[in-house]
Amino acid sequence: MKASKICKAGLLWISCMTVLSQPVYAENSIFSKSEQAQKQWVGKSAPAFKLQDQNGQWHSLNQHKGKWVVLYFYPKDNSPGCTQEANQFKALYPQFIKNNAVVLGVSLDDVKSHQKFSEKLALPFPILADHNHQLADQFGIVRNLGIIKIAKRESFLVDPKGTIVYHYNSINTQSHAAQVLADIQKFSK
Repeated sequence: MKASKICKAGLLWISCMTVLSQPVYAENSIFSKSEQAQKQWVGKSAPAFKLQDQNGQWHSLNQHKGKWVVLYFYPKDNSPGCTQEANQFKALYPQFIKNNAVVLGVSLDDVKSHQKFSEKLALPFPILADHNHQLADQFGIVRNLGIIKIAKRESFLVDPKGTIVYHYNSINTQSHAAQVLADIQKFSK
């Protein structure tokens, strides 16, 4: 009987220690996934694409060679976070132009949705309609929300030669545009 109680106590202790140690493992796992995602893209050529913007004009990576390209993916037109992020890029857009940079917003919404969103916010830069997930799939950032698919909020900074120099996979919508601009200025030196 005592041996049985000791076994049960031992198993209980092992179970508790396993449960208590899991959050530490999970944090380490999340951190290393973030690092791996960053390393996965940095130094590689950005994927080629051809997508329409809110005005029906076609954009490709090739046409922006020689300039910095900011590809910022966002989940949905007119959502609060996406509106905030777009307004941050809008406010700093003249600075991006001065630093030889092109800002391209990208979501899985269609051209018509982008047109309304862009007009509502008076966006001075293109937002690309990736409604067939062409580009988002290449980057591996499509998220399934039941029957709806959205792009994760991630960005890629592409240098004038077409190489990805930074992958932003943790984004604060209030400060992201300023961070990207600062990185362009830092990498340009």
